Amino acid sequence: MSDVQLLIIASITLSLAFSYLPGLREAYAAKSPTYKRLVMLILLALVTVGAFSLSCFGLGEPFHITVECSKAGAVSLLQMFVLAITSNQATFLLSP
Repeated sequence: MSDVQLLIIASITLSLAFSYLPGLREAYAAKSPTYKRLVMLILLALVTVGAFSLSCFGLGEPFHITVECSKAGAVSLLQMFVLAITSNQATFLLSP
């Protein structure tokens, strides 16, 4: 699984979980739009940092995470993070 696929899948899964899982959906729906966006941003940042960390410590291979552990890899992952945020918010807006 590429780093792009990982982030996009994580972003869509998070959005759908907060839209459809009972209990989580109700608690999340009661929050302000700003709070909702901040929660998603933090969760996606954790996934991004986690993917980079796993790759840099050599623990990403079992999960097929292949992020280059360098400045170029970090910049690339940051660009993908922006794409993940976009897909996350688009999925959230399209789901009920």
